[in-house]
Amino acid sequence: MKIFREETPSKKQAVERLRLILVHDRAKVSTGLLELLRGEIINAISKYVEIDEEEIDIELNASESKAELVANIPVVRVRRVLE
Repeated sequence: MKIFREETPSKKQAVERLRLILVHDRAKVSTGLLELLRGEIINAISKYVEIDEEEIDIELNASESKAELVANIPVVRVRRVLE
């Protein structure tokens, strides 16, 4: 019997989506826009480096006066030649 179980990919995705919804409420940005932004960031960065998409963490932090986009994107390897 395992005491500590690893998170399943679907659980991790559900947690990420819930977090995006909460950020959406704080920043007054639609969830669809955040998903679109995440996809475009992944596509742009993937041209130059191989990334671990399962471990990407993108946050939109909002306060009364500003919002900031924070991304933690694990790089597996740098592409030497554009593939």
